[in-house]
Amino acid sequence: MTPPIPTPAPVSLGQALRYWLRLGFISFGGPAGQIALMHRDLVDDKRWISETRFLHALNYCMLLPGPEAQQLATYIGWLMHRTWGGVLAGALFVLPSLLLLIGLSWVYMAHGDQPLVAGLFYGIKPAVTAIVVQAAWRIGSRALKNGWLWGIAAASFVAIFALNAPFPLIVLGAALLGVVGGRLLPKAFATGGGHGGGAKAGAAAHAPALIDDHTPTPPHARFAWPRLAAVLLAGGLLWALPMGLLGAVFGWAHTFTQMGWFFTKAALLTFGGAYAVLPYVYQGAVVQHGWLSATQMMDGLALGETTPGPLIMVVAFVAFVGGYGHALLGPDLTFAAGALAATLVTWFTFLPSFIFILAGGPLIESTHGKLGFTAPLTAITAAVVGVIVNLALFFGLHVLWPAGRGQPMDVAAALIAVAAGVALLRFKKPVIPVIAACALAGLALKLLLPA
Repeated sequence: MTPPIPTPAPVSLGQALRYWLRLGFISFGGPAGQIALMHRDLVDDKRWISETRFLHALNYCMLLPGPEAQQLATYIGWLMHRTWGGVLAGALFVLPSLLLLIGLSWVYMAHGDQPLVAGLFYGIKPAVTAIVVQAAWRIGSRALKNGWLWGIAAASFVAIFALNAPFPLIVLGAALLGVVGGRLLPKAFATGGGHGGGAKAGAAAHAPALIDDHTPTPPHARFAWPRLAAVLLAGGLLWALPMGLLGAVFGWAHTFTQMGWFFTKAALLTFGGAYAVLPYVYQGAVVQHGWLSATQMMDGLALGETTPGPLIMVVAFVAFVGGYGHALLGPDLTFAAGALAATLVTWFTFLPSFIFILAGGPLIESTHGKLGFTAPLTAITAAVVGVIVNLALFFGLHVLWPAGRGQPMDVAAALIAVAAGVALLRFKKPVIPVIAACALAGLALKLLLPA
């Protein structure tokens, strides 16, 4: 007989932090890739947590606004090592991306007109358009399971493309349709657990894990009203104190303060991931406030796709460009203004995610059954597909007709976009190699065929 596999040895906080820091530097591939990586490491290789408990945590994160992969890291870190374990796991998931984006954003602003940088971005932007199309296809093929959900997706596309409806209104409308549809047509609005990130529900018998299927919930993860009140109070203070300080020092109308307020709202609306909230960020940052141009927004998404961490970290680029370009601390402190803006926006964007996990985690740990009230989420996810299709169309128009509609199409950019789409959709190539190949193709075209 094969000897039984022993349970893994307890993991110290230091060991866990080394893993979370490493994950922060290698977490490419968007939420699906990041979740697949965590599943491989934590469930299959290290056996820190079982399949069932991993999926249970993931299902909760899927219900929340915000970056689900970062929230999942926070949840598992909290479950293993209490509050500080969760805070540090979530922070280390984001910190490498923030530092990289601050550096790359400075290169972009200070040297973006150099042929080398311009050529690389010329190739990356068509690839990003193909990536957004792939995201719409991937989410749509999983979410649009019947005609009702297809109808919601189509209605959301028309609402944002033709009627210019604000993204929060689309989310609210979809949620209300989900509430009604869940009662009248429960089968049409039923949703399954799990995620396309590599975890497989209902797995066969597995080797024992440190946090196994029937491992009792640790004392710190049990629900208690005083603990919930303490988390909500601390979270409220961590939001109110910096916001109040910004208002007192700079005034409510100042760009720093408005960025904090705007991205707090954005953080509460990121149902469906970063691709879904980007139209809202575009509406606010480009159209309403004028912190950056539409072209710069495209370039920021290209940078976000090529760095590790959550894609929503593109907000750090948006803030850096706004702070640097508008010289918010004076003409001699442009880098400091950009870095401060990026750091502030990252704080206000991710703070709600930590509060959701630390406040809601004990409620979720109180039952390992299925979560209820999923019909509104199903409808929101369907609406998100329509929003992402609109985003792909928006990017495509700006990339293929950079001088505006009615002007000649950029044939070279179109060929790069088609090649990237074929690589991603037909041959299932990873995102990073596709972006790298397109960047090199754009650089070659710019060097060989200068404008």
